[in-house]
Amino acid sequence: MPTSPASSAPRLAWLFDIDGTLLVTEGASRQAFSHALRERHGREDDLRDIRFDGRTEPLILADILAKHRLQFSNGAEAEFWDAVFDHMRRLLKPPRGRLLEGAAALLDQVQAEPGWVMGLLTGNMTQMARIKLGRFGLESRFAFGSFGEEAADRLELARRAVLAVERAYGLPPGRCLIIGDTEHDVACARAAGAHVVAVATGTRTRSELESLEPDLVLDDLKDVDFLIRWARALG
Repeated sequence: MPTSPASSAPRLAWLFDIDGTLLVTEGASRQAFSHALRERHGREDDLRDIRFDGRTEPLILADILAKHRLQFSNGAEAEFWDAVFDHMRRLLKPPRGRLLEGAAALLDQVQAEPGWVMGLLTGNMTQMARIKLGRFGLESRFAFGSFGEEAADRLELARRAVLAVERAYGLPPGRCLIIGDTEHDVACARAAGAHVVAVATGTRTRSELESLEPDLVLDDLKDVDFLIRWARALG
């Protein structure tokens, strides 16, 4: 994470989730893990009973290993991850996947706003995040990021992300805004002391997200001007 000069110190840090918030891969992630499981361990499994949404990829992998009673040794975990990433690169090619409506315009507006910085808070491993963002030309849009390999627990990952923002930019947790689409995003924002916007563009309904009492609930990211005005009012 870069250090911001005092003369241009930010006022607000935006931390974006990826899947279901900015984009969807139309099942490519699950399929990539499934193919890696077959390739590395000879197990046929579509992984439909494994929860992916809102969770860190190390936890997803742990569930897969537990289901199949597998353990890694002698560098096998790194080889498994390499297989997942290789399959993801092959699977996530046009026309598969889509950028969610309003996402690109929101990133443009946040990037253009004086005193705002933009990063990632995702359960994806770094390489997986790069593959997904690269599919839509977004890989260079973010100044910093916190990724799944840094902490399997989503709450701990958010705490570390907010602490890193404070160290790099001098922003306290209350000057961080997390954007996500599941209860995990809301919970991790609360645990880290950050603001949170919940967007019903993933697998959770608006009413489900409203019951979690985030700072703001949106159906989608299409009304960029409204969200920008709302964020400006944070101070």
